[in-house]
Amino acid sequence: MPSFYGRRKGDRVEISGADARHLARSLRARPGQLISVVEPEGRLLRVRLEAVDPGSVWGRVEESRDHRPEPPRALFLALALLPAAALEQALSRCTEAGAAGFILVRAERSVARPDRGKAGRWATICREAAMLAGRLVVPAVEGPVSFEEAWARASQPYLLDPSGPPIDRLPDKATLFVGPEGGWAPAERERAQGRVVGLGPRNLRAETAALVGLALALGPV
Repeated sequence: MPSFYGRRKGDRVEISGADARHLARSLRARPGQLISVVEPEGRLLRVRLEAVDPGSVWGRVEESRDHRPEPPRALFLALALLPAAALEQALSRCTEAGAAGFILVRAERSVARPDRGKAGRWATICREAAMLAGRLVVPAVEGPVSFEEAWARASQPYLLDPSGPPIDRLPDKATLFVGPEGGWAPAERERAQGRVVGLGPRNLRAETAALVGLALALGPV
């Protein structure tokens, strides 16, 4: 079962909104059951449920311990627009792996059309993945924006491309750009000259490259 986000009042915790509905309906939680609740300050609570309702779930804290799941360095991902299923998988898996945030990029070779109307769904995907991983924060999803705008906004951008040397740990607050299935266009690679990193000779799906690149850039946990 994932960890949840709740409001603590003394030794009691309330979970509301979509999380309460998920517990009551999808997970069929019952009074007496133990769940984990993450506090943003860095505590993991073991909470025994006392009341379960789709509108509000209450429980009592039985254990509290230090919880530091966030990577030591913040690493952002700039993801070229992908078909919906691939993009959603990249957001979910990379949130679990520790991405600090996302910016969606209209790359020259992106075949998917930008749809800002899906912002709510993207936020939900990241929230659910963060809960599953027990993270303290839910990474935000920005964009879609042009490649030029995304590159200019990133303080330390790096382009993931087969032409680059093997990726190593990237510095704090770096942004790793992951291209579409068709790869980066020549103009985009030219813009990133001197800041290109690669994953070796294997040809990976874009969503796989995002996860592998993030893991290598963050380094050992």
